[in-house]
Amino acid sequence: MVMMGKLKQNLLVACLVISSVTVFYLGRHAMECHHRIAERSSQPGDQGVLGGLQGPGGVLLGGSLGSSAILRGSRPGGHNLSAPFVYNKDMPLVFIGGVPRSGTTLMRAMLDAHPEVRCGEETRVIPRILAMKQMWSRSGREKMRLDEAGVTDEVLDAAMQAFLLEIIVKHGEPANFLCNKDPFALKSLSYLAKIFPHAKFVLMIRDGRASVHSMISRKVTIAGFDLGSYRDCLTKWNRAIETMYTQCLDASDKCLPVHYEQLVLHPEKWMRTLLKFLDIPWNEAVLHHEELIGKAGGVSLSKVERSTDQVIKPVNVEALSKWVGKIPADVLRDMPVIAPMLSRLGYDPYANPPNYGRPDPKVLDNTRRTADVVFTEVHKRRETRRRARRCEKEFNNEQRDQYVVSMKVN
Repeated sequence: MVMMGKLKQNLLVACLVISSVTVFYLGRHAMECHHRIAERSSQPGDQGVLGGLQGPGGVLLGGSLGSSAILRGSRPGGHNLSAPFVYNKDMPLVFIGGVPRSGTTLMRAMLDAHPEVRCGEETRVIPRILAMKQMWSRSGREKMRLDEAGVTDEVLDAAMQAFLLEIIVKHGEPANFLCNKDPFALKSLSYLAKIFPHAKFVLMIRDGRASVHSMISRKVTIAGFDLGSYRDCLTKWNRAIETMYTQCLDASDKCLPVHYEQLVLHPEKWMRTLLKFLDIPWNEAVLHHEELIGKAGGVSLSKVERSTDQVIKPVNVEALSKWVGKIPADVLRDMPVIAPMLSRLGYDPYANPPNYGRPDPKVLDNTRRTADVVFTEVHKRRETRRRARRCEKEFNNEQRDQYVVSMKVN
């Protein structure tokens, strides 16, 4: 018993010594890490480091975001995986916007196909937080209360920068060029240009009649738009596009208006123009986005966005004039008054059908192939329904015959 007691005592002493050494080592290691971070933070310039663990894609998680953070990793063909670079408010972000159903998803999918660009799905929170900030600024009483509380414009701007940057950077894969596609975010284009001084903007413009018909026929719910009224939707379209277009013109060195019709008629011409404007090197992949959907480093699509079923196809002219013959006669008659922005944007409010121009040969070929695929799918669905009806009819006849036989037996 005495031997067992001494043995236990020795084991306890040994455990105590090991624990003490371990605690001392960890404490020393933590102090060294702290000093290293302090040294980096004290270096000249405006760069900080995100502390914490490294998450998926190499983005460092946890810690606090200063004016900048380290981004590691990239999409295939983009930034060198072993060479981290800083992301901050001064990086060249790209914002894509416009009235919903104006080609914003197609534009971001084409950009997403570029190996050095990542846009990703709509965040939905960015236009909402921007609208909230706009509401605070417009209300004199609320502005006064915020100022009295020390929540000045400078404080809010810094908070908005950090919040928006975190959403844009971390909701998808890292890449050399990051972009955001939330259509109504460009209602705050001037403010975004202020807090992200090196950002650039792509305003997608589409014939308002086509946009409105698309949102009504596809039942795309948009706050404030009455989907039961073409007149109401065209009025709201006019107001929204005027707000964004005016801000785009005011920041003409940072904002490029792109007409959806011209993009689908002449995709190479307009993508070359766009990439040059964004200072992004040319890559043929942007003309074949449909081949990269769902692939690593390619185009990621949301299951809940209404445009997903359309952008899986190659660029085609299928949707350009679907609105023709669908808009009520009284609305067509009053079109110049209801939507004066049509004329300002270069559309003829009286043209029905319109003449948007001739497509490139490649686009014509895409359109034919798309039509063939659609025809085949429709034929298959019809054949499936026909077979189902035939089987149902045969089953009902068999049931009836069995019933008649059973009645005769009885």
